[in-house]
Amino acid sequence: MATDVSATYPPPSDFAAQAHVKSMEQYREQYQQSIDNPEAYWAEVAADSHFFEKWSRVLEWNPPFAKWYVGAKTNMSYNCLDLQIERGRGDHPAIIWEGEPAEADGTPKDQRTLTYSQLRDEVCKFANALKAQGIKKGDRITLYMPMVPELAIAMLACARIGAPHSVIFGGFSAQAIADRLQDADSHVVITADGGWRRGNVVPLKANVDEACGMVGNVKKVIVLKRCENEIAWHDERDVWWHDVVADASTDCPAEQLDAEHMLFLLYTSGSTGKPKGILHTTAGYMVYTRHTTKNVFDLHDDDVYWCTADIGWITGHSYIVYGPLQNGVTNVMYEGAPNFPDWARFWQICQRYKVTKFYTAPTAIRAFMKQGESFCGQCDLSSLKLLGTVGEPINPAAWTWYHKHIGGERCPIVDTWWQTETGGIMISPLPGAVPTKPGSATLPQFGIDAAVVDAQGNEVDANETGLLIVRKPWPGMLRGVYGDEARYRKQYWSTIENAYFTGDGVRRDEDGYFWIIGRVDDVIKVSGHRLGTAEIESALVSHESVAEAAVIGYPDEITGEAVAAFVTLKGDAQPGNDLEETLRKHVATTLGAIAKPKTVRFTEGLPKTRSGKIMRRLLRELATTGRIEGDITTLEDLTTVAKLRESES
Repeated sequence: MATDVSATYPPPSDFAAQAHVKSMEQYREQYQQSIDNPEAYWAEVAADSHFFEKWSRVLEWNPPFAKWYVGAKTNMSYNCLDLQIERGRGDHPAIIWEGEPAEADGTPKDQRTLTYSQLRDEVCKFANALKAQGIKKGDRITLYMPMVPELAIAMLACARIGAPHSVIFGGFSAQAIADRLQDADSHVVITADGGWRRGNVVPLKANVDEACGMVGNVKKVIVLKRCENEIAWHDERDVWWHDVVADASTDCPAEQLDAEHMLFLLYTSGSTGKPKGILHTTAGYMVYTRHTTKNVFDLHDDDVYWCTADIGWITGHSYIVYGPLQNGVTNVMYEGAPNFPDWARFWQICQRYKVTKFYTAPTAIRAFMKQGESFCGQCDLSSLKLLGTVGEPINPAAWTWYHKHIGGERCPIVDTWWQTETGGIMISPLPGAVPTKPGSATLPQFGIDAAVVDAQGNEVDANETGLLIVRKPWPGMLRGVYGDEARYRKQYWSTIENAYFTGDGVRRDEDGYFWIIGRVDDVIKVSGHRLGTAEIESALVSHESVAEAAVIGYPDEITGEAVAAFVTLKGDAQPGNDLEETLRKHVATTLGAIAKPKTVRFTEGLPKTRSGKIMRRLLRELATTGRIEGDITTLEDLTTVAKLRESES
């Protein structure tokens, strides 16, 4: 049964009644104010944050360089912790953490809850421990850790003393760590002996040791004991986390930092060549993440919020650590995989902690779809009030399944579009105000002047595909590529004059809603016609037999490029020539003959990063050369590549 892509879902009336933004009229009025007078708007928003010294000027804009809240002094850690305690939230749970190891029925073996006061004590102890190790304001600290509370504690401790952090996703290889250590000129690494993933130990310390051998500039490695796996030890360099905090004081005043002090570097995944360190500073990012978290997820004091991302990606920075804690809510963290010990784990966590706001990736949703409704159906999900998606465009079929089987057809869905570079959510419905359409990220957030243009920068008509740009600066924006101003200018500001180019293709419908097509480099040109991979994938997944699909283009002598589809099937659906032809015809019927895949390959799984992004680069390599030889260190599950290789041989 195909999904009705024309359906519109108004905000539930009971949800809208208590929402921060309650109607389209309120959204439009506030949005227009934010565009017409952005400095006044962002000054008013910033009044809810804590500043030791107020700014002399809201924005200093010398394209492409922005400074926000010029002259102000503040501290992100203070805003996440001390300010919440001052507002009476000290005894409120800040983090509820669950480790991956579990009994056969999913009952966790490891659980911890930290209140805001307890979290501040732990952050202050570790901040003092860092200072005792000789770390000072401005030093870049590399974090390579599992999804445990100490990762958030380390980030907040770095922010407290003004030492910018560079978090590296725990799935990266030693070479990737070494590249990032070298680029950031980082001399201190915080890691763990290991981390749990699908019942196995990921050897984090061993990877750090290998990376340190490649660069030679690391002076200190602080090691958290998590899995108690056997590790090598270097007495002159390595120290245990529990030893350095043993006698540390819980009193560590937050440094009063300049608004533009570097908060963190985050290296974008999937880039080739030299790592690209995206630089974010303190005050603007702080204000923007607090504001978007509050509005997009409509957070209230009693919410139990869970973002399933890894903190190693920007989603984890903005919407696990910094955004939720600034809003004083209870934040769920989970260490492991969504299918350990089985596919009910996420829904058991939602039931166990009575999660109210749930934020995950479309790829995860499609994986759950493939398993059927039995796993979520066995759990009580009645506490859920709102669902969110992040990472890539969600196809309408997955949106509809999510709405029905997880949200019980009562929860609004916020389909969020943003990037590492933007710092926070840029396009997304506000759940109490904006009617949603399955597959559309809908409308821009406050202060975001987004537009769809052609290659010359001219706005295109409704329902025409174009380039997504942002025409005004916003507080959460990146401040550059670390150590490479030319790369920053070329990649983000040279395509369209006087605008930030997102790299994404998009169309905007007659209601002004944005439909993200995907990266411009994920656009296939068949016989001169531009086709977005996301649109073809959505057409495939709208067929009742398909759980998930990834589409790539590969060279074709006649058409320039041809479409290859990699498809995983639902339940009892059987691969074969008949189904392949059925799916090809289904795409032709849905999108037109020009979009019909030349080949459809059936596979048990698709290669994805742990953040949920499908690595189409590997599929393109397979379709073009018959081999996969590129870097696969960021993959969530390496067995998917092995199976793809087997299917090709």
